[in-house]
Amino acid sequence: MPLVANTNLPTFERLKQDGETILPADFALEQEIRELHIGLLNMMPDKALQATERQFFRLIGESNQIAQFYVHPFTLDELERSPEGKEHVENYYSTFDQIKEKGLDALIITGANVAEKDLSNETFWKPLGEVVEWAYENVTSTLFSCLATHAVLQYQYGQKRTALPAGKRWGVYSHGVKDQKHPLVAGVNTRFDVPHSRFNEVFREQFIEADLKILAESREAGVHLAVSQDGFRQVFFQGHPEYDEISLLKEYKREVGDFISGDLEQYPPFPENYFSLRNQAILDEYHAQILIARENGVEVPEFPEHLIIPNIDNTWHDTAEAVINNWIGKVYQLTNNLRRLPFMEHIDPKNPLDL
Repeated sequence: MPLVANTNLPTFERLKQDGETILPADFALEQEIRELHIGLLNMMPDKALQATERQFFRLIGESNQIAQFYVHPFTLDELERSPEGKEHVENYYSTFDQIKEKGLDALIITGANVAEKDLSNETFWKPLGEVVEWAYENVTSTLFSCLATHAVLQYQYGQKRTALPAGKRWGVYSHGVKDQKHPLVAGVNTRFDVPHSRFNEVFREQFIEADLKILAESREAGVHLAVSQDGFRQVFFQGHPEYDEISLLKEYKREVGDFISGDLEQYPPFPENYFSLRNQAILDEYHAQILIARENGVEVPEFPEHLIIPNIDNTWHDTAEAVINNWIGKVYQLTNNLRRLPFMEHIDPKNPLDL
């Protein structure tokens, strides 16, 4: 079954307008189908808060059709919010205390914008650690996305991320599956695309040193998908399979805007393997128009987004959906066996997948 609109969160209506099937809460209550309750710790800044909701809600809603999905977004009080962001959180998000009281079957933790070189100096470091520790003891599986992966690798495994020498790594990269027998990649193509966007990386050797299992990696972009030693309790994404097809375009547009305003000294390079040759030509022409406008002291023309979007391909969503489908299916299987029983007593910590 699809997502259940268990609150008035605007994301449900937006997804419905995009063609997703959303069940009203009263209809869902009439169905004799198992519920799965999935938490979304959304640490993204205000500008990306609702887009991140939609991306992960969509992946969940398009996945395994064996349950009704109730998604419970929450965030951390320590993250800086605008008045509008605070209002959105207060109106539609749960508190961590409410999450702990009701419990979860699974949890997704998003990335975040950071200001400190060492993540342990961020204001969210301690409260994020509390969520991670609680989830490890009380939630069947937690999926960490990008910056959250970096934070947990440092917090639990002592593996600090490293700034990339060439600056930002962003684009769409090909990845190979390294363990085709693992249930998270069952039925997934042995080679698939994933978007990446980051300035820092946890390298392959660090995943191995932390005794984590690498399931998919890229020669150019490094490790994308890994799991904890037990095989399932912690799932790590270093890329962004949840991205919409225009997410990297929006990011590129923001950086072009920063160049125009003077906040960025160098004009941004193209995300790798993302824009077609036609789109690159259009954007090169726009770059030239910016320089001419600067030289002549006239207004910069509008970014040619309308010419770019029709020619952007999404080459990663099907695989992202398949991996999330496998993840939720395994959560369903494990929680179905463990429901109403103490969590830790019925799982072999070294091999929960054999439950």
